[in-house]
Amino acid sequence: MSSPHTLPEGRFRAALESARRESTTDADWESFQARFGAEFPRLRSLFHRIYGPGSDDELLQVVLDAATSWQDRPADLKALDADRAMTSDWFSSHRMLGGVCYVGLYAGSLARLRERIPYFRELGLTYLHLMPLFLAPEENSDGGYAVSSYRNVDPALGTMDELADLARELRESGIALVVDFIFNHTSDEHEWARRAVAGDPDYRDFYWIYPDRDMPDAYERTVREIFPDDHPGSFVQLEDGRWIWATFHSFQWDLNYGNPRVFRAMAGEMLYLANQGVDIVRMDAVAFIWKQLGTTCESLPEAHLLLRAFNAVCRLAAPSLLFKSEAIVHPDEVVQYIDPGECQLSYNPLQMALIWNSLATREVSLLAQALERRHDIPEGTAWVNYVRSHDDIGWTFSDEDAAEFGIDGYDHRRFLNAFYVDRFPGSFARGVPFQDNPRTGDCRISGTTASLAGLEAAAIPGLDQGDDTSAAADGAADTAADAAVARILLAHSIILSTGGIPLLYLGDEVGQLNDYSYLDDPAKAGDSRWVGRPVYPAEAYAQRNDPTTHAGAVFTGLTRLIQVRKHTPEFAGGRLVPFHTRNPHVLGYQRPGRPDSRSDSRSDSRESIVVVFANFADTAQEITAETLSGLPESALELITGERELLRPGLTLEPHGVRWYRL
Repeated sequence: MSSPHTLPEGRFRAALESARRESTTDADWESFQARFGAEFPRLRSLFHRIYGPGSDDELLQVVLDAATSWQDRPADLKALDADRAMTSDWFSSHRMLGGVCYVGLYAGSLARLRERIPYFRELGLTYLHLMPLFLAPEENSDGGYAVSSYRNVDPALGTMDELADLARELRESGIALVVDFIFNHTSDEHEWARRAVAGDPDYRDFYWIYPDRDMPDAYERTVREIFPDDHPGSFVQLEDGRWIWATFHSFQWDLNYGNPRVFRAMAGEMLYLANQGVDIVRMDAVAFIWKQLGTTCESLPEAHLLLRAFNAVCRLAAPSLLFKSEAIVHPDEVVQYIDPGECQLSYNPLQMALIWNSLATREVSLLAQALERRHDIPEGTAWVNYVRSHDDIGWTFSDEDAAEFGIDGYDHRRFLNAFYVDRFPGSFARGVPFQDNPRTGDCRISGTTASLAGLEAAAIPGLDQGDDTSAAADGAADTAADAAVARILLAHSIILSTGGIPLLYLGDEVGQLNDYSYLDDPAKAGDSRWVGRPVYPAEAYAQRNDPTTHAGAVFTGLTRLIQVRKHTPEFAGGRLVPFHTRNPHVLGYQRPGRPDSRSDSRSDSRESIVVVFANFADTAQEITAETLSGLPESALELITGERELLRPGLTLEPHGVRWYRL
């Protein structure tokens, strides 16, 4: 016997037929109906698990919204849907290369960003992530992550029409558009927030609002503080004395996904962005979206159910839209979000943190362990591998993993924090602490790749040499700069060769340094993450083709690696096999695959292997002949294009990298 609020599937289909427009072609409608038949049972099951079997009325509205959105979807995007359905692993190609930037800082506006598309093509980008660009509070918006509208671009950057035009031009250039979807919260200026606080019955349950401290106190017994410098606990007080949930900053109010109307509203915003030409949405703060009393309110099972339900809705109306997980949590939790039916892409924060760990320690044990144990993810998914992001660096490795090497996680994090903010003897890094706690030694690290890798210390005249301008001092600076460039290339060689989508923070490819001008802006001075978000480094870009400059040395070396990767099909996908170098300073792994990108995998089963070696030490390192005895006598080194002998053993220069095809 059905619940009085449980609708038979026939009612859903009848309602859908009434939503069909006369202008909708038979082919378009049959396509939607076919996907409805495939996805609806899963979507309905998920909806019932989240909201109960009496939620069909709300689910019907979600399905009708999806039908409307599909009929609004531009024809060229429907064609893209069909193409990607035939090549569902398109994002795993060895030709994929991502870039990320803030529109305002990198170009000034969407219109000016379009002028940079020829450069993006020169670099080889196939994926462009634009940091939050939607309407947000003017004074402080957490870098745009306090969103005030999902349908209006920040007027200082342009309009939604301009974003759609940019998406179209990027698509024509083979570049997928990625934007942030602020999933957990809105700003306190969002229309929903204003109406909720005003008591509008349609919106008052969109957020977690309580009249007194009883429920906030109950939740905060088990919920951790995220930004204690901003406000204690997880709630902030409204002007009228009520309390509202704000996990992050006081002006970022958490949405109440326990209300199915919030699900419907957010699904609508997601589909709207997909119809503007967005290919991938970065699902911000996914671990926090479900609240349950007596828990940490992080990574609860319902968070995964919600992501799967949103996926099912998108398969109805925007079939090629992909989700990218942003979950900076314990490594065991990160992988829980990675699934073809949940988040097809995920940042790889562990690999990023351990690259920097290996550069500081000159040892590769934790990074090699992570590649062996934590790199493998399901078919139909991919890592987004990066050296650094717009955000701070947190040391996300597992204490249990570290303990296997006799490393105390707490002490080691304190060392890394000290090293990367130049509080450790001999440090090359010039990072800036974020949320520094001098009492405990805890902090996270902000900075550009070049400044963290040593180029700032080497590149600024007189820095670390006092007033000494002698030839010896100049020579030391040149040596330090060369080492910094080598570290930058080494770090990027890892993200380019471990599979998935390598992601560059644009400007890092020309060695941009920290920008300390944020200290002069009262709206930014309290957030050191802005030091790693410089404006477009025009001078460095102008020097990019001159390898005698620091910018040119980084650009020349990095673009060589990118070009080699594009012609190395073994780097497609995520399959990786460890290679134990028996040298604590040298990382090794193998990437099996097919050597000829023109071969048809259905008829050609040939397979080769590319073996990667990377020396994280400041000195030359040996891999013995015995260690290499299972390899051929010689192999083609792909970066130089030279055939090299392996059987006698191998010497890698400081920070040296080798990509051998066997």
